[in-house]
Amino acid sequence: MHIVGLVEHPQHVCARYRLAALCPYLEAEGHRLDLRAVPKSQIARLRLWLGLGRYDVVVLQRRLLSSLHRLLLRRYARRLVFDYDDAVFLRDSYSGRPLESPIRRRRFASVIHAADAVVAGNDFLATEAVRYANPERIHTIPTCLDPRSYIKAEHRAVGSGTTLVWIGSSSTLQGLERQRDLLERLGSAMPGLRLKLICDQFIQLQRLAVQGCPWSAASESSELAAADIGISWLPDDDWSRGKCGLKVLQYFAAGLPVVANRVGMHLELIRHGETGYLADTPSQWVEAIRRLANDPELRRRMGRNARRLVEDRFNVAVAAKAWLGLLRGLPCKSAA
Repeated sequence: MHIVGLVEHPQHVCARYRLAALCPYLEAEGHRLDLRAVPKSQIARLRLWLGLGRYDVVVLQRRLLSSLHRLLLRRYARRLVFDYDDAVFLRDSYSGRPLESPIRRRRFASVIHAADAVVAGNDFLATEAVRYANPERIHTIPTCLDPRSYIKAEHRAVGSGTTLVWIGSSSTLQGLERQRDLLERLGSAMPGLRLKLICDQFIQLQRLAVQGCPWSAASESSELAAADIGISWLPDDDWSRGKCGLKVLQYFAAGLPVVANRVGMHLELIRHGETGYLADTPSQWVEAIRRLANDPELRRRMGRNARRLVEDRFNVAVAAKAWLGLLRGLPCKSAA
């Protein structure tokens, strides 16, 4: 099959992890995958729809199209798959407006109804899609990664030399900024503790030293491996329940234990006391970080458990197998 993924940008994190990473596995089965950005220009977008007939499968990633463009896409796409790893039917946690959006909800329902198959990044997202389509067309395929591309942390630091790490983008950094008081408390409770931010923007704190590391694909693995404890925090809302836990999986692949709050995929990924700690109150965070900081062998043991979880359940090979099965089951339709 010749497959095209219609994405925000071929280098966007969702395109890289949910589609581009599948290429070696698809090619091994005789398939070909192209990634194309959905243009902003209405005319350019129309030209794109008109040319879709040469592809066997079109994967629309995350985009909620207007009625006209959705109808044109459906007309010219032989087989249409909708893939999403966020609660795109809602506004995000940081928009300053209510999460519910009638326009987003209506467009989401329409694209779910139009697609031959729907791929959701977690069960919360899949449950939402089932409201608008036959459950047989809804597939849950988690965001996965290749653990072989991640260097394992050595965990040599003890106590005051320990480094926390957070990886993400400027958009999700807003969540961490909401926890300034918590981060400052960690710094006060454990002098010498550091926070490494792997991002495109950084924050400064008074009582916790911050090391800013500009993100790059070439360095993210080594920067993660040079840290000791991964951290993640999500707002307690439905937008966050739609997140697919990529940063936690990256920490796990690097052999890092993780401390995070009890929201969304954190509850599925973090096995309390085995791969990290779930913490909600500031005192729980301080206790968890202090315990891990003072015990490198505990970090190593949890890190091994965490990496094994990625290797077994969130390996890109697992996602590729699910995608290949989905592709084999798609209905056939002649070109428009």
